[in-house]
Amino acid sequence: MSGSKFISGRLFSLSKGSLSSTVMRLSVTSVALAVTVMIISLAVVVGFKNQIRDKVVGFVAPIHIQALDRNESYEEMPFVMNGKLQLTLESTEGIRHYQGVANKAGMIKTDDEIQGVVMKGVGTDYDWSYFEKSLIDGEVPKYTDGERSNDVMVSKLIADKMLLAVGDDVRVWFIDEDMKARGRKFNVKGVFETGLSEFDERYVFCDIGQIRKLNRWEDEEVGLVEVWLDDVEAMDEVNKNLYFNIPGNLASYTARESNPQIFDWLALLDTNVWLILGLMFLVAAITVISMLLIIIIEKTSTIGLLKAMGASNGFVRSVFLRRSVKILLLGMLIGNIIGIGFCLLQQYTGLISLNPETYYLSSVPIELRWTTVIVLNLVCFALWTLMLHIPTGIINRIRPSKSIRFE
Repeated sequence: MSGSKFISGRLFSLSKGSLSSTVMRLSVTSVALAVTVMIISLAVVVGFKNQIRDKVVGFVAPIHIQALDRNESYEEMPFVMNGKLQLTLESTEGIRHYQGVANKAGMIKTDDEIQGVVMKGVGTDYDWSYFEKSLIDGEVPKYTDGERSNDVMVSKLIADKMLLAVGDDVRVWFIDEDMKARGRKFNVKGVFETGLSEFDERYVFCDIGQIRKLNRWEDEEVGLVEVWLDDVEAMDEVNKNLYFNIPGNLASYTARESNPQIFDWLALLDTNVWLILGLMFLVAAITVISMLLIIIIEKTSTIGLLKAMGASNGFVRSVFLRRSVKILLLGMLIGNIIGIGFCLLQQYTGLISLNPETYYLSSVPIELRWTTVIVLNLVCFALWTLMLHIPTGIINRIRPSKSIRFE
């Protein structure tokens, strides 16, 4: 056992009733609290951002292609998925699936209620995997080529407001080019709930053949092409490749460009989490530095005695740094246990719930990335350890002739 380690173990104890022992316990608590808050903050923010992003992308697709004369209405200019476009989509790396859809504004009317909606027409190639997970009643519609189906799928928000249930007939009214109202009767096949109220209160899924009939389009015309990717993180890169390779009369847009209000809101969370991390780091750092400073002042006479016996400044500093680092590690260990434990509890039980109308989620989301936790611990430990050297500079100024009499 080295001399500094032996002396450090004898000088400091968390069980003593001295001022230094009280300060050390407070330091352990402060470090533990800081690490706990940082781990939980990162897990919650990452989980929240990813779950909201996946919900939005699952509804609107990571990338969509439409006619270049983009307008602010819900109805698009039609175009044909010709050979060049399909060849580009099939040859672009990262694309998993693509499908043609079309939107048309309409109005649901019952005996007592009226609701404006957007009818989203989809075909046989539509990927229902996202909505199969969000289905709460009935089933997703099954459409076939060459035959127009009257089956529709509505959200729970619309179903509750319009008093609709699976199997009910519902009439939707549309305004054609001649400004005449035309009604179509549909049958509710399924009810879904994504938690995204901005979309749930607006969209009704129907056969794309119905939209083509109402708009007098050709059988192969679509309003949008939705593009699905192997990796959503590569959305911007894949869109850049598509934008310059698709036909000149078309343009491609990411889900972020189509829904900037949601993604801008999510981006603000990064600022919040960095602020929380910075504050927690500084609070713990100030507490640990104050702890070591108080201990040095309390042990001034001991420092003078060690120097009088021939101990160097570096030896004395190592005595105090050893104990401070142990206190730091103890606090970090407790913080990791509490923080990771809470994250795992919330992840598997959903203990803390949220209002889905406000947060789009029914419980606090958690995404615990072990690499992030490890990096966070290593960075904090390294920086806190370096900052511990600041108060030890006082040791160099302590003179044995004066400090032995220090009280």
